[in-house]
Amino acid sequence: MNRHNDPNPFEEEQEEVNPFSNGGTAPASKSRIPALSSIPLFGQKHDATMDVPLDAMRDSNDKAKELAAWEADLKRKEKDIKRREDSLSKAGVPSDDKNWPPCFPMIHHDIANEIPAPARRLQYLAFASWLGILLCLVFNVIAVTVAWIRGEGVKLFFLAIIYALTGCPLSYLLWYRPLYRGMKTDSAFSFGWFFLFYMMHIGFCIFASIAPPIIFNGKSFTGILAAVDLFSNHVLLGVFYMIGFVFFCLETLLSLWVLQKVYMYFRGHK
Repeated sequence: MNRHNDPNPFEEEQEEVNPFSNGGTAPASKSRIPALSSIPLFGQKHDATMDVPLDAMRDSNDKAKELAAWEADLKRKEKDIKRREDSLSKAGVPSDDKNWPPCFPMIHHDIANEIPAPARRLQYLAFASWLGILLCLVFNVIAVTVAWIRGEGVKLFFLAIIYALTGCPLSYLLWYRPLYRGMKTDSAFSFGWFFLFYMMHIGFCIFASIAPPIIFNGKSFTGILAAVDLFSNHVLLGVFYMIGFVFFCLETLLSLWVLQKVYMYFRGHK
């Protein structure tokens, strides 16, 4: 039997499989082998995993550059501020460095360079008033210490210590520094703060100079009533308390004078 005319069942498949048949111009619809260009060398999932590290590296580099630029700008500003401070100090412009008291500077105080000339004398008077209350409180501690030694009780000594430790810094913070700022910057708020607490300061001085027998018979203050009471038993204590009474009286009179002068200056200046 002649089988040469029988169709070859593999002929079509061979033609489709053979990429070199018909000069490589076989229709795409008959080809079962997809084009090489359509086969992704790397899957979409793998492409995403490759992109994430690259983006992270770019972001890290950008942040590093921004941080370096910010640090350089900060150093430049610091140098500029230091240069300005040096130029101001060379020009003689006063700063806010602590300069008083000279032996142990704790506060900044420079009336001659920071307070205007019309208010300079008044500021010196207020400064004298602040030093006066410091003197009164320190001498009060000394007098009460003598009273404690003479048998008047240790509680009086502790009260006098509390008065001194709280009165000295509070007097500066509550009324002297606001007046200093008000004179320096012409601030109405600072003047108002000064008037409020300076009147309380005057009230405290009047109370201490009288020393009414309210707390421990008033002997924690060197007032007139405590001095009279101690004269009968301890003349030395009476003398100490009488000196303290004079100090508180002088401080009260000086404070009233300063209050009047500052009020007149404030009204005339405004």
